[in-house]
Amino acid sequence: MISSEDAKQKPVPSPDADSAALWRGLRDGVLLLQHCDDCRNVQYYQQGMCRNCGSESLTHRAASGRGKVHSFSVVHRAPGPAFKDDVPYAVLLVDLAEGPRMISTYTGGNPEDVSFDMDVVLVCEAIDDETALPRFRRA
Repeated sequence: MISSEDAKQKPVPSPDADSAALWRGLRDGVLLLQHCDDCRNVQYYQQGMCRNCGSESLTHRAASGRGKVHSFSVVHRAPGPAFKDDVPYAVLLVDLAEGPRMISTYTGGNPEDVSFDMDVVLVCEAIDDETALPRFRRA
């Protein structure tokens, strides 16, 4: 059972062998996408192989950081004690310019101002010296 003190702490990403490059890139201010050298598929979230063709020949390349809001939801009720000071906030499904979709959150404005097809740009928000989270603001 989780203690009440632990419930007040936000979860921190735990990089593994597949995602370590992604988290290093975000820490350095860049979203890295995997590009398949065989079928040219571009993917996010990182894996050990291409989800399209199964190739293990993948290259990390910096994304433009640009995208459009495909869908969103404004959260008014915190999912737990760690998030109670954050509400309301917008959870976004972003179509990245390079093709993949990713889930993130909105920053830099009123979450009620988010709209479908809104142009957004990546913000790498540091949460400590080693970790930054990918968020998006209006472009």
